[in-house]
Amino acid sequence: MLGPDLNLLVTLNVLLAEGSVARAAQRLRLSPSAMSRALSRLRETTGDPLLVRAGRRLVPTPRALELRDQVEQLVRDAEAVLRPAENFELGQLVRTFTLRTSEGFVESFGPDLIARVTQQAPGVRLRFVQKPDKDSAPLRDGIVDLETGVVGKTTGPELRAQALFRDRFIGVVRMGHALSQDEITPVRYAAGRHVLVSRRGLEESPIDKAMEPFGLKRDIATIVGGFSAALALARGSDLIASVPERHTENLRAGMHSFSLPVAAPDVTVSLLWHPRLDADPAHRWLRECVREACSKKGPDRLRAIGACELLHERE
Repeated sequence: MLGPDLNLLVTLNVLLAEGSVARAAQRLRLSPSAMSRALSRLRETTGDPLLVRAGRRLVPTPRALELRDQVEQLVRDAEAVLRPAENFELGQLVRTFTLRTSEGFVESFGPDLIARVTQQAPGVRLRFVQKPDKDSAPLRDGIVDLETGVVGKTTGPELRAQALFRDRFIGVVRMGHALSQDEITPVRYAAGRHVLVSRRGLEESPIDKAMEPFGLKRDIATIVGGFSAALALARGSDLIASVPERHTENLRAGMHSFSLPVAAPDVTVSLLWHPRLDADPAHRWLRECVREACSKKGPDRLRAIGACELLHERE
């Protein structure tokens, strides 16, 4: 069974405000006959005459007087719902945003991001959660507001993605390690024992593929699920960790870092969100804060990619 035509609320609001079918029709840009038909429908729907003739004018019934303020407020609220979002006061914003990030992001970019957010919107709180996989369900289900990572084949095709920065893999060893001195050649690099980072437990990475033209293969001593674990092992042993440079900047403090002697591919770290949040002004503001915090670090800032480039490709 169909419910009442809610468009009649607008008509009723104008009729009660004008007290005239002709003036109401002019205001709504309808013909007098169309307005008369609308009034007939309103009378049928409410079971009340609403407006009755008193001499040459129409006067509201008690039921119409009872409805007038309520209908006016309903129409005003509906218009507010359908109106584009207006500018809001950041200083008055009270909201918690959940960000799902890869390991190392909080340590490297979190302090500057939190400082920016606190300065502009002290009522906003950031909640960081770990990213154990590339499943897009948390974004799709609204559990997560923003996510950072590399766009891949498993990334939901409906998600919005914007490039934050390019990152390259580097080698990291403890201070005093043999590789902390002299030139790093493919042979010297391959000769050491390595710790491999793989969330899925894979035993090969793009670095290993880059070593194949040299006829070399790394000796993988252990496999871990995150960068901090790899760097902790390298810090306390002779193991070699290979990690993204900018993503692990603060995690590598007090260690020796060096450029890889092979041409491993760079990765593009992107910001991802669900399209339902595109127009949300608070979410747009937070996205800009994240972009600014990420672009501040590193001299290359988005090398070869624009700050507003949307990534539609799925690797």
